[in-house]
Amino acid sequence: MNEKYNVYLVSDSTGETLDRIFLSLKSQFANFDYEKKEFAFVRTEQQIDKIIKECSEQQNSIILYTIVETKLAKYISVVSEKNNISCFGILGNLILNFSKLLNQKAIHKPSAQHVLDEEYFKRIEAIQFTMYHDDGKKLDDIAKADIVLLGVSRTNKTPTSIYLANRGYKTINIPLVLDQKIPDDLKSHNNKTCVVGLVADPERLSEIRRNRVAIMKDNNIKEYTDLNHIKDEVNKSKKLFNKYKWPTIDVTRRSVEEIAASILKIFEIKRNK
Repeated sequence: MNEKYNVYLVSDSTGETLDRIFLSLKSQFANFDYEKKEFAFVRTEQQIDKIIKECSEQQNSIILYTIVETKLAKYISVVSEKNNISCFGILGNLILNFSKLLNQKAIHKPSAQHVLDEEYFKRIEAIQFTMYHDDGKKLDDIAKADIVLLGVSRTNKTPTSIYLANRGYKTINIPLVLDQKIPDDLKSHNNKTCVVGLVADPERLSEIRRNRVAIMKDNNIKEYTDLNHIKDEVNKSKKLFNKYKWPTIDVTRRSVEEIAASILKIFEIKRNK
């Protein structure tokens, strides 16, 4: 039986960066049993002392931290070592090496990545736009979208749209259902919006839909989960994408991040044409 580890993620900001890094790190180890605790906006020695005390009371404690203020970063490293706690600074050496490379001193300011600049407001605008146009809503201003996603139900349209919006791309997703019309603007060869079709393996879709129906406790939509009906849906969507020469991505067992990365490659190619 594998040992269980207590992982403490300590950040002087929101902790988003550290959480993503840990997500990538843990994915490299198949047998990593752990319990995670997150501490955001840690900016005093007193806060660190409380975390160290808790770590000391647990077995197999590991601290990962992103603290850019030099004195505080050194403090957590020193007190962890004194208490025999494994402690790893994620940004320390990277900032130092970058500082040497750029030949300038780092500002060591917490939350500096969240400064309210033009990029920030662009991202907020994209999120608002995307939420407002979710699931085929408000298609009259589709020309304002950077990316349009099409696909049958449960092909990850909404989560992928939100992820892209968080990257600053105004995204509309349109479900391919009987009463949903595709805007004529999209069908034009002169259309500048990046249109991408999403497809998935019918058997996988059927499984996902059955799970959703079970949660909703609605057994009156047999067609929705029927494998033959889903195969027909997927085939029709593929024909539609081929007809208008829209690039297609198979989302079967792919993460939202992977799907979005493929979409952005298509977006860049179209933009540079």
